[in-house]
Amino acid sequence: MLLALITISFFVIKLIPGNPFASERMQPGAKKAIYAYYGLDKPVYEQYYLYLKNLLRGDLGVSYKIRSVTVNEVIAKSFPYSLDLGLRAIVAAVAAGLGLGIVSAYRRGRALDTFTMILATVGTAVPSFLVGFFIQYLFAVKLRWLPVAQYTSFAHTILPSFALSLGMLATIAKYARASMIEVIYADYVKTADAKGLSKMRIVLHHQLRNALLPIVTLLGPMVAMVLTGTFVVENVFAIPGLGRYYVTSITNLDYTMIMGLTIFFAGFLVVMNLLVDVVYVLVDPRIKLS
Repeated sequence: MLLALITISFFVIKLIPGNPFASERMQPGAKKAIYAYYGLDKPVYEQYYLYLKNLLRGDLGVSYKIRSVTVNEVIAKSFPYSLDLGLRAIVAAVAAGLGLGIVSAYRRGRALDTFTMILATVGTAVPSFLVGFFIQYLFAVKLRWLPVAQYTSFAHTILPSFALSLGMLATIAKYARASMIEVIYADYVKTADAKGLSKMRIVLHHQLRNALLPIVTLLGPMVAMVLTGTFVVENVFAIPGLGRYYVTSITNLDYTMIMGLTIFFAGFLVVMNLLVDVVYVLVDPRIKLS
């Protein structure tokens, strides 16, 4: 899967009009020397072979636009910011989403259920960067309760974490509600209730485990996306994570940066989907890895 992605991405990027040095003001001889230095004067198939050869050694290449900086260094420097922001957003989304979904399932048709459904609709329909702009304007510009941007203290993390988590929270709440409704009247729930188990124990130890499977399926790609940096949100809040480099690399046609970050994101996604399959076994013992 990764090899197919690398191959498609490499050749599609080469089809984009222009090149990384098209806007540079330099003598033809200097430009020719730069092309030779980066191997851009070679046929595309030869460039592809050399890229794969370096990739097998763990070398993602040197940025064409950020002088003397490798893609590996950019990932090592920026990923911790994306990871920190992503973990905060995931914890908030899972905790609040599951809580709202469970309570909403037990209070169908009431005010909290209506609020949850409205939140699920708005959260999944409105892009995270629009949420970011809105809360930035409201809480930072108008009310001045929180900083506008940057990522240097706990206060700086609140707005971007909320903007990033709202969509996940809404999706998890919607699926949790639907899954819980399916198991509320199951026979094993009635049996547990007849045995005198507390409502909390029935929900956490019986209903929730059976209702978690569709949510676990969603969490794989969600976690991969969030932990590797949600590109536009990081730009909105001026967070020095992977997202900022991804956006600027596409604008600048920085081939090696685009490829390196794409491979990193894809590898993360593949690993998270694999972990989801393993978590299935922990959630539902009836599922076997073999």
